[in-house]
Amino acid sequence: MTSRLFAICFNATRPSGLARFWSGVLGWEPADGPDDEVAILPPDPAGFRILFLPSREPKTGQNRAHFDLTSTSPEDQRRTVARALELGGQHIDVGQLPEEGHVVLADPDGNEFCVIEAGNNFLADTGTIGALACDGTQQVGYFWSEALRWPLVWDQDQETAIQSPNGGTKITWGGPPVAPKTGPNRLHFELAIPADADRAAEIDRLISLGAKRADAGETGDGRLLLLDPDGNEFSVRGPR
Repeated sequence: MTSRLFAICFNATRPSGLARFWSGVLGWEPADGPDDEVAILPPDPAGFRILFLPSREPKTGQNRAHFDLTSTSPEDQRRTVARALELGGQHIDVGQLPEEGHVVLADPDGNEFCVIEAGNNFLADTGTIGALACDGTQQVGYFWSEALRWPLVWDQDQETAIQSPNGGTKITWGGPPVAPKTGPNRLHFELAIPADADRAAEIDRLISLGAKRADAGETGDGRLLLLDPDGNEFSVRGPR
């Protein structure tokens, strides 16, 4: 059986504080879990959780992935921005133009995200997190489509996007030029292998699609670290 997208993980200097920020912005509830990680849960149980993991690695450069949050109206966009600022977010400049309708912010750990204006057709009916927008090649979009068995919903001019067959958040890759990697990504995917699946066979499948084993390999908490074709870290948890 295919792995599912279990979580979007943030490496965070203060996991609990960052979890409170995103819980407040999104309205997602915290989950019980190990002491060294904090998670918030989506309203749809079939969706991915957001997991905050402790890290002492400083942020270097712009992240390769960020959330695009949706708005139902101009007033809703203003409310989301105001709520984020009240919770510790801040406005940032990443080269956006004054006439662009989205608002670019950073969370308290410096992670970029956008609050998209109402009426964006591409993000219609996706939910509060309309997209996880990634810096990446067409090849990596194809990889993740096969890895998750999510269909391509956009494939044009080397830009790709995938979405679960059940709908929800889209994952997009903007094509070249891809920013150079300056260290471990602060955001990464975590996959979960079903309890009745063959773990070794699923790892072999991911590698056959283009993944590579990371130098760190198996961690003490049972996660296996891999790299996708663009060199982005992702973890796999599941039966051993």
